[in-house]
Amino acid sequence: MATTVALGSTTREKLERARAASARLAQLSTGEKNSLLLKMADAIEGSAAKILAANTEDIERSNLQGAMRDRLLLTPARIKDVAKAVREVAGLPDPIGEVIEDWTRPNGLKIRKVRVPLGVVGIVYESRPNVTVDAAVLAFKTGNAVVLRGGKEAAKSNAVLVAILANVPGVPAGAIELLDSSTRETVQELITARGLVDVIVPRGGPALISHVVENALVPAIETGAGNCHVFVDESADLDMAARITINAKTQRPSVCNAAEKLIVHRAVAQKFVPEIAKQLADAGVELRGDEESRKLASGIVPANEQDWGEEYLRLCMGIHIVGGVDEAIEHINRYSTKHSETIVTANEENAKKFLQLVDSAAVYWNASTRFTDGGEFGFGAEMGISTQKLHCRGPFALRELTSSKYQIIGTGQVR
Repeated sequence: MATTVALGSTTREKLERARAASARLAQLSTGEKNSLLLKMADAIEGSAAKILAANTEDIERSNLQGAMRDRLLLTPARIKDVAKAVREVAGLPDPIGEVIEDWTRPNGLKIRKVRVPLGVVGIVYESRPNVTVDAAVLAFKTGNAVVLRGGKEAAKSNAVLVAILANVPGVPAGAIELLDSSTRETVQELITARGLVDVIVPRGGPALISHVVENALVPAIETGAGNCHVFVDESADLDMAARITINAKTQRPSVCNAAEKLIVHRAVAQKFVPEIAKQLADAGVELRGDEESRKLASGIVPANEQDWGEEYLRLCMGIHIVGGVDEAIEHINRYSTKHSETIVTANEENAKKFLQLVDSAAVYWNASTRFTDGGEFGFGAEMGISTQKLHCRGPFALRELTSSKYQIIGTGQVR
């Protein structure tokens, strides 16, 4: 059971500044917030050389390789994309103050339910410096203060990015705070700081998410790992299935919406598996499979029970043969992390069954799982992909960073 941790003086100061800033942020107009966001985007692009220098230090110090290095890496093009995402958030509708519903009671009381900020949002995440900016600007747009606790691998990058954003003239002091990542104590301080922090968002691997969810005293919104599946049904257009599989696996294998498992209907396996195995192998993908798939293509090593539930986050994919859509759904619901799954099929009945019965945050028909993303859904940047069912599910963006309250207007009614 989680226990409250005594806050260090530095952490307490930052959290108290964030709490004070949240009250000021809630008073900013949409125009004021958007103007400041556009200035943040300009500041990011104007400080690209400084950001890249800090990121180079992080890369050299971390010694990370492969997918993990790619997550940490910033490039001039990625910095431009980060700034572009900030401008897109500025251009999105502001949910704060939106009237969700309203009605009048028989006694004349007018009741309306409106969107309001959450208050102070804490986010614990790993070595992805772009998340620093995404989280900060989404929180800012919705009138929330944000307290960031990134991974130690990105310490220099995060420090520079937070300084750039927080020092834009007009941004309230304390609106964007960064905790020390050199000690694990700051994670425990943040997730147990009831009264100072309103909600915690863990974003990263299973170990990080489990630690936060199991130890937080502050309410947590879980953003989950992505053991995502592609199911190729017997009526699938196999060229389409190959394009979707290759894209979902190889376009960016280090992210949570990349596909990790390929499930193939037995009726098309003999034709499809050898061809897709060759295409995947040519793309550098390590293949693991069940006994049936290994008989159909060379180069597939035996998969064990752990493989079916593992999020690889690299060029590796498991292949499993099934007898039909029901068996595919059963397998997915057993091993999936409830993130994103897709069916490739021309059979509308099977597609509808898959869409209805697969218990994941995003379920596709004839499209890549790589679209599970705040930007691709039209939400701008995102805090992550929520795989839980409360308080939100799927891309976790502006509206999900709000709560609600009731405003009741009377003319002297008493009960």
